[in-house]
Formats: sequence, C-alpha cells, structure tokens
Amino acid sequence: MAETFQSLIKGEKPVLVDFTATWCGPCKMMAPVLHDLKAKVGDQLSIIKIDIDQSPQAAAAYQVQSVPTFILFKGGKILWRQSGAMPLAYLEQQLSTAGAFS
Repeated sequence: MAETFQSLIKGEKPVLVDFTATWCGPCKMMAPVLHDLKAKVGDQLSIIKIDIDQSPQAAAAYQVQSVPTFILFKGGKILWRQSGAMPLAYLEQQLSTAGAFS
C-alpha cells in the first residue's frame, strides 16, 4: 500500500487524502460530502481514505493529530490541509483556491 500511496501523491493528478477512523462521527458526516465532491469533479481529482488505526505510520508521517484531516497533494507537494468536517461548497472552494482544478 505504501508504494501505491507514494506513487499516487507524487503524480500530476491532484489527490485528496482523507485521514479517517471508523469510530469518528465527523468522519462519517464527511462520507456523503466526499461522494458528492467526486461526482462533481470526476477524474480531475483522486480521493483516497486512510484509516489512522490501520495505517498509523501514514498518520504519523503527516502529523495527523485529529480526524478527519484532509490533505491535498499534487506532484508530491502538500497544497492544502485542514482538519474537521466541512460542507461541500466550502471544501470545493478550498480545493479550487489551492489549485486542485487548475
């Protein structure tokens, strides 16, 4: 998995990583938001979920202190990062401002 993760975030296609946990209420609230985002942006953006309990090394590598934490990668660089649940319009605006759809 680590190899795939590294190759994904180093690609030219933007990748939104959702650091999540099964026991996290706000994470569950974000599931339909991320589904709607994917439906709107299609192939412009990849969205991957990483369960911090199953992949603690990934969470540690990016200093994820709370869930949900979202990190937008493109070309191996972090373009944007934020923790907490948020509405679709806000998430979309943040990603757009960060250059996810340029």
